[in-house]
Amino acid sequence: MQDNHWESKKLKLDPGKMYEDIFNFPDYLEEGTRIGQKAELPDLDVGSIRHVVVCGMGGSAIGADLVRSYLGDRLKIPMVICRHYGLPGFVGRNTLAIGSSYSGNTEETLTAIAEANKAGARIICVTTGGKLEAMAAENSWNCLKIPPGLMPRAALAYSFAPLLVLMSRMGFVPGCDNELEKAASATRKRSEKYSIESEGNAAMELANRIYGRIPIIYAAQDHFDAVALRFKGQVCENSKQLAFANVYPEFNHNELVGWELYEPFVDKLIVLTLKDIDDHLRVTARMRIVNSLFSKRKIEAIELSSDGDSLLSRMLSLIQLGDFASFYLAILNGVDPSPVKVIDYLKSALEKA
Repeated sequence: MQDNHWESKKLKLDPGKMYEDIFNFPDYLEEGTRIGQKAELPDLDVGSIRHVVVCGMGGSAIGADLVRSYLGDRLKIPMVICRHYGLPGFVGRNTLAIGSSYSGNTEETLTAIAEANKAGARIICVTTGGKLEAMAAENSWNCLKIPPGLMPRAALAYSFAPLLVLMSRMGFVPGCDNELEKAASATRKRSEKYSIESEGNAAMELANRIYGRIPIIYAAQDHFDAVALRFKGQVCENSKQLAFANVYPEFNHNELVGWELYEPFVDKLIVLTLKDIDDHLRVTARMRIVNSLFSKRKIEAIELSSDGDSLLSRMLSLIQLGDFASFYLAILNGVDPSPVKVIDYLKSALEKA
């Protein structure tokens, strides 16, 4: 596909304006930061909190995953993301439970946060409204209202930034709002760099290389596991095709062996390795060795390095690359990136079950 075809294809295939939401991520990030800064803080003894549990699914959960990954070596208490109806057994009076549901009607989240309430946990909600907002009002929980009208995955900035700022303001890891403000300016430059009008667009190039293949995405466990998960999710939801993700060093102890019998699928697979300057030295060595194995076996493997002057900026750099590439891949696939019809069907069928 020639570059001058991208705009016409976008107009035809993107009535839901997913491209605009991806491009406007910097604006959403700044607004999400302001929401967190203006939010009313709960009357909470932070010193009594022994664990943070975020109840959420899909696009609402990935924002919490990014907070967990970003704060991984600074947060002094465990932070767990609960993608289920039930809760870990340790949830109780020393738990801060956060219900994150963009629609406010996610049944797993509603069930889990109700269980957290029964267990005596302190509760905060992040939502646009729905049943979760009603539960918050009924129980006098703090509720951060975020803007409606987006697909949940396009609202990543609103599930991430307010939560990070709120945790910072409560005293878990001070100073994060300043880190967000500094990172936001870099995201704006990247939106221009990956825009549909940009020459030498790396996101378009990546989409062209992925096209017709199943990407398998690898990253380091510590700060980029959630970035890899987001990358995979965007390819699946926006591009409507399969993708898989795993992390170093764990996949070296099992999945790596699965590449022994790859020949029947070699033309349909492509490896994307997400790299960062601060990856553990032994993980960096593992990446080098594993990618050399892929090269010897004629398996196409692309190394994608993060970019930025801070950890947060570098994490967001690969988030944006994946978001834009998944959009351009949707255009190549000839599909509207916004609808998720099979998920809508599943929810409808569950209501009848």
